[in-house]
Amino acid sequence: MRFFEVLMLNIISYNTAWPQEFATIAQQLRAALGNLALRIDHIGSTSVPGLAAKDIIDVQVTVQDFTHTAQLIDILSSLGYTWIERITGDHVPPNYQGAETDWQKIVFRHPTTQRPTNLHVRAQGRPNQRYPILFRDYLRAHPVASAAYAQIKQALSQRHPDDVDFYYDIKDPLCDIVIEAAYDWAHTTNWQPGPSDG
Repeated sequence: MRFFEVLMLNIISYNTAWPQEFATIAQQLRAALGNLALRIDHIGSTSVPGLAAKDIIDVQVTVQDFTHTAQLIDILSSLGYTWIERITGDHVPPNYQGAETDWQKIVFRHPTTQRPTNLHVRAQGRPNQRYPILFRDYLRAHPVASAAYAQIKQALSQRHPDDVDFYYDIKDPLCDIVIEAAYDWAHTTNWQPGPSDG
């Protein structure tokens, strides 16, 4: 399912302020969510140094499972986040053999007083929880792959700036190609997620 709102398909050069902007958001989330959040991670293109991206900070909150969803929604709502009810899961890679619930998530729109942010809540140990952290770390370790990924995103945004569906029709399978290489890299290097970012 497509993500909720893209301000515009405007890919800009990497901004060195992005990590600190994430840290400010994560600090507020950590204070509010406490132990309900097992991890708070900076994900997406703004989390990869040097990578061009949309000027939207992607945040992943990892929870144990979705049994405390009502509490989570209440806490985030009190901070000004809006639950996007129509989004219930991530893009499922081709030929995936597991349960569709492996890609379940909860998504929130940022508070109106906060810089543009996508807040994704995913459950510990599910493929879609590991995917963005591994994807990020792989691109951080492979600058050529990161630069090529940026070139494709920039070309898509320039040629079809008003066609969000077209952008994701190309970007989703591109990410699936990158993550396959990332899985091999993770196996070879015995990669494990590092400490939570927030």
